[in-house]
Amino acid sequence: MKSHVLLAAMISMALPAAAFAGMPEDVKVINDNWARISYQMNGSSHQTTALDKLAHLADVTVARYPGQADPLLWQGIVVSEQANRANIFHKLSLATRARDILARAYAINPRAGNGGAAMSLGVLYYKVPGSPIGFGDSDRARKLLQQALALDPDGLDANYFWGDFLYDQGDKAGAKAALAKALLAPHDPARPVWDAGRRREVQALLRKIG
Repeated sequence: MKSHVLLAAMISMALPAAAFAGMPEDVKVINDNWARISYQMNGSSHQTTALDKLAHLADVTVARYPGQADPLLWQGIVVSEQANRANIFHKLSLATRARDILARAYAINPRAGNGGAAMSLGVLYYKVPGSPIGFGDSDRARKLLQQALALDPDGLDANYFWGDFLYDQGDKAGAKAALAKALLAPHDPARPVWDAGRRREVQALLRKIG
């Protein structure tokens, strides 16, 4: 699997921006700031500092809403992004922490974030190396991503990550079809930064596939 070649590249893309309809405003703040850091902020050091602050805010928010899946989902997404940008010595420990947090969210509500919990877990399982280096598992990733797709069949994120997974597995035709469907998803005026940033990633992957 291509994403398993180097631990340094194990999480090569940002995690899903799960739907926030009905979630508390302070959880939405984490969502919005994640998108701003991921897609608008320049400079890795600035992004790392901003993510550290956002991770602390996510910790506080989770404590404010004990037993609720959505705050845990966003805490896991922020920690996953920290793993994405960490040095090689910290990537796996952060990815493992993100997995554990997301698994808690998924256990509380497998439908959390309109499939965002399943999708975020699935992304980690195909981006992280498998045994003996890490916990990666393409079969588990496939099942989780399919669950997310079933919950949001026309969604931008669900189809993007399904397409990215299929490309990772060597299915270029399937990947192209999923990515083309992703671009047909309605634009989300409530999340313009994420919407534009994710579409750029879809288009970049389509160009890469050729």
